Amino acid sequence: MENGAGNGMAVAAAAAAAAPAATWNFAPNEALLGLTALSVRGVLGRVKAGMVAGGGARPVIPMGHGDPSVFPCFRTAPEAVDAVAGALRSWEHNSYSTCVGLEPARRSIAKYLSHNLPYELSPDDVYLTSGCAQAIEIICSVLARPGANILLPRPGYLFYEARAVFNGMEARYYDLLPEKDWEVDIHGVQALADENTVAMVIVNPGNPCGNVYTYEHLAKVAETARKLGIFVITDEVYAHLTFGERKFVPMGVFGEVAPVFTLGSISKRWLVPGWRLGWIVTNDPNSVFQRTKVVDSIKSYLDISSDPPTFVQGAIPNLLENTKEEFFDKTVKILRETSDICWEKLKGISAITCPSKPEGSMFVMVKLDLTCLQDIKDDMDFCCRLAKEELVVLLPGYKNWLRITFAIDPSSLEDGLDRLKSFCLRHSKPTK
Repeated sequence: MENGAGNGMAVAAAAAAAAPAATWNFAPNEALLGLTALSVRGVLGRVKAGMVAGGGARPVIPMGHGDPSVFPCFRTAPEAVDAVAGALRSWEHNSYSTCVGLEPARRSIAKYLSHNLPYELSPDDVYLTSGCAQAIEIICSVLARPGANILLPRPGYLFYEARAVFNGMEARYYDLLPEKDWEVDIHGVQALADENTVAMVIVNPGNPCGNVYTYEHLAKVAETARKLGIFVITDEVYAHLTFGERKFVPMGVFGEVAPVFTLGSISKRWLVPGWRLGWIVTNDPNSVFQRTKVVDSIKSYLDISSDPPTFVQGAIPNLLENTKEEFFDKTVKILRETSDICWEKLKGISAITCPSKPEGSMFVMVKLDLTCLQDIKDDMDFCCRLAKEELVVLLPGYKNWLRITFAIDPSSLEDGLDRLKSFCLRHSKPTK
């Protein structure tokens, strides 16, 4: 019987191989196929594609995307590790979470964020997400409707456009003004908006520009949103990571002027991007989001999506309560040092101009002057060749701007900027 069955299977397999190709009823989602160019990971993959495996004698210098946790000088706080270990050892956080997140975690985050606001947040204002990336995904999904558009900053964080486009929304870009420390072009926002505009996005402190907005400028943004009848989505992942004269001001301060969705996470301030704990917070004392049922849509979306790890949620109260200020001060001190290194060394690199010294986040944007270089087509070509020749990874910005992170070990940063200078000299046009 076994031999007979085996022979029968072999005959069936041979017949199937000889049969003409079938017409299959499935196909990929076309909307996904073009999104690689709109993600940091996708662009990073293109830039690194030509690098020699192993890197030879020199190490790769990652100056393109912000994950400082790989460097020993950017280790998270011991109190954060203890909080997670305690949550695991308690045996109380191995079950599913509620869709909006564990109540103690939401209460702690509400208290933490209320310190800088003129009103108190409640746990019901907080929705936990798997990092800020899922928060962006949820907001863009909730807002999507036929004909809707959303206003995004340029330069900005690509993931917003990717999620908006995937959900069928039109992305419209307003400019950030490099000559004004990357302030929002308020007139540009007003010119772009129409009756189908649902929201505008700001990132503060700025990714990828390194700017920090003043109270006065944020007030103008809020008043503009109010006039246009839209709300503000404020990405504050880099909240409090400031090292210049300007201090961080949360957009939620202006929640009574225009409703605000605050997106944040523990990823950057605690240097743990892999822990995947973020939030959406409604800064909305006038209950606009309640009346328009936007919060109902968020809850419905959370019902059909994944949750952040329950044990990380369980660790949040102790993590927020027990982390010492010395840890935050140390992180800011290192970022101040590396931003200074970046600012000073960029001055000596031909073909690259930095319009303003970064004051926050972990990034700076620099202008690439192609007229000074030979055989370089654009910012993407520049980054790909730099990665291949010097093992330095930068990311293209837009229209020949470059995105640089300085959240790496100071000695590695100096090495990377020296290699960047050598690359520019090697490709510079000969002087006449």
